[in-house]
Amino acid sequence: MSIESEIQSSLTESDVPEVISKRPIRVGIVAGEVSGDILGAGLIQSIRKLYPNAQFEGIGGPLMIEQGFKSHVPMERLSVMGLVEVLGRIFELVGIRRRIKHYFLKNRPDVFIGIDAPDFNLGLELSLRKQGVKTGHYVSPSVWAWRQRRVFKIARAVDLMLTLFPFEAKFYKAHQIAVRFVGHPLADLIPVAPDKQIARSDLGVQTNAQVVALLPGSRSGEISYIGESFIQTARWLYERNANIQFLLPYVNEQRRDQIKEIISEVGGDLPIKLINGQSRQVMAASDVVVLASGTATLEAMLLKRPMVVAYRVSGFTHYIMKRLLKVPFISLPNLLAGKELVPELIQDQAQPELIGQKVFDRLNTSEGDKTKASFTDLHKQLKLNASEQAADAISKLLEQPDHNLKGKG
Repeated sequence: MSIESEIQSSLTESDVPEVISKRPIRVGIVAGEVSGDILGAGLIQSIRKLYPNAQFEGIGGPLMIEQGFKSHVPMERLSVMGLVEVLGRIFELVGIRRRIKHYFLKNRPDVFIGIDAPDFNLGLELSLRKQGVKTGHYVSPSVWAWRQRRVFKIARAVDLMLTLFPFEAKFYKAHQIAVRFVGHPLADLIPVAPDKQIARSDLGVQTNAQVVALLPGSRSGEISYIGESFIQTARWLYERNANIQFLLPYVNEQRRDQIKEIISEVGGDLPIKLINGQSRQVMAASDVVVLASGTATLEAMLLKRPMVVAYRVSGFTHYIMKRLLKVPFISLPNLLAGKELVPELIQDQAQPELIGQKVFDRLNTSEGDKTKASFTDLHKQLKLNASEQAADAISKLLEQPDHNLKGKG
């Protein structure tokens, strides 16, 4: 089935009644980080339109709690990133999962939904499903890209996978796992035709300026590997066009200090304006974005901004990942399109002159205009009202006859 027909199918399925049942269903949810809290809040709101008397509990953040969610554990206890950090708190995390599992087995929900956090949630979903609890997982792990054998555990753990991207749904269908492509919440949030001039006005940037946004990442490790290349790229561009202005957002004071140190070492007096947060506004105000891979590439695409992706990791990590990756691209625009819309300069290719030339190509030719048209098409494919799509899919799971998988898997 083509992406277009899959999208049409999802659009048809979204036409659901306002209320399905007034019975007081119980929904268990575990979200492990800020992005999951955002998804969870939208999901709760949409499920409540279908089940006005629904009750929600588990682990969630402030946005979910605002929607009436009862969190048994502070969500920040699950928000751990990095192998060393996880190992340092492994006993606490195992203990939290054991307690929440026992709670839900004693107080059985009508459905359990794990939002992202696959290392925590898939094991929990597997345990609950074995005891006959219906389970869903919202946001696919990148199983389609690497560690593909995880799909067998997913098949045992979930009754329904909810994906943000169509290529993920194709992967699960190929493995005969029930799946629904619901679209991406960012595509619902960001206008199809964003206004560059409003973003420039908000940031105090001149209307006719040539602006390059630099986004070397939000974590210390990312910046330590690629930050210097980004600043050297800015110098390479500035030496050839002194009218270019540079905007660089940072997420906190520690990252600002780290970036300022790199600028002082290799940037000198470059006109780089550091901006506290507002990365989306920075991208919206720019003519071209230079960024590391990740969700930021999706945001730049939805903002219709030409971009150059440059990424670097440790030599050992690169060696391992080259052998594990099963996809030809790392940036979401290219993965969505199935072809190279966005240049990707990885590892040894992430050199200032190579990045800089790609930026010039997009500043001074029609290259940027061509990619904007493709980005608009992709945006429309993802703009499906994700929260309502997900709630509709979960309602269909809820209305199915009860199953009992005890002892299986």
